[in-house]
Amino acid sequence: MYEHSSTHPADTATPTDQTARTTRRRSPFRRTVWRGVLPTVAAAGIGVTGFAGLAHGSDVGSATTGGQSATATGLSHDSSARTFRAAGTGSVRQAAAADFPTWGTRWVVHATADTGSPAVGMINKTAPGQDRITADYQVDTGRKVCEGSSCSTFMAHLTGPVSGFLSVVAVDIPQDRLPGVPVQGGGGQPQPQPGGSRAEMLNRAATWLTANNGAQVPYSQTKAWKDGYRQDCSGYVSMALGLPTPGTNTVGLATNRGITRPISLGELKPGDLLIDASGDNNTRHVVIFEKWNNDAHSSYTAYEQRGDHGTDHRTLTYGLPGGDAEFKPYRPVKFGD
Repeated sequence: MYEHSSTHPADTATPTDQTARTTRRRSPFRRTVWRGVLPTVAAAGIGVTGFAGLAHGSDVGSATTGGQSATATGLSHDSSARTFRAAGTGSVRQAAAADFPTWGTRWVVHATADTGSPAVGMINKTAPGQDRITADYQVDTGRKVCEGSSCSTFMAHLTGPVSGFLSVVAVDIPQDRLPGVPVQGGGGQPQPQPGGSRAEMLNRAATWLTANNGAQVPYSQTKAWKDGYRQDCSGYVSMALGLPTPGTNTVGLATNRGITRPISLGELKPGDLLIDASGDNNTRHVVIFEKWNNDAHSSYTAYEQRGDHGTDHRTLTYGLPGGDAEFKPYRPVKFGD
């Protein structure tokens, strides 16, 4: 494990067991009131963050003061600017992510913009509405999720209090999407599925070898490349497969049967994956199999995104006898074989 564990931690998410949530949705009356009140609030310059307390029984007198939020910061209800206004200063700064209240309990946060993907955390574990979430973008999955009479096809990409994807149904707003938050995969279209052909996948993988002005894309667990994909190993493979940006994590690639299925070493074909999904971000890794290097199958050529280097195309033995036994072979299901 030394090489890949010490030089390129694969991803940062740590999955948890999915646990069923119990919820209590707000009344239709309250939802109607919000739909009528929010435009008026926005016109008056009242920050949504400061006003949101009313939905949870906060003291009305604490909501606003002189048209500004009485909290430390208030989210400006402006879908194009996405700015925060500091109370008492009048200064405006660009927001890294928009902030929203939630409702109910035990909402599962997923690894990808798919409610069938692995759980990576939970919102409101012990009390209804205890967590506020921040989100930097949202995905229109084209697949409707409903809770009572409230439905949405959108999943928000959370940056806090945990990282992952959460159905917008869990957010305590009247809309079916987050106001002021950019949309990826808009128009109600289904998100891209793994792949295309094997050749297409390998061609996409090869593009990162020279995408950085002729050099490889550098490795990062926190940054996204110009195409929107995270610059770690699982983000790179997600890019090659055509999965939604910024990419799923290594555990998701191994366990989501809508993306891959286990195979044997003898079945490996170009475009298949070898994945070590055990441990944490210091041990997990995934590579893309291209070809066997000899008839004995003692090594193979693969594409990977590795720490302290970036995108690489080289000979490996991960998963082979005498190599790193933690790696297991998987086949992207889109290939259909």
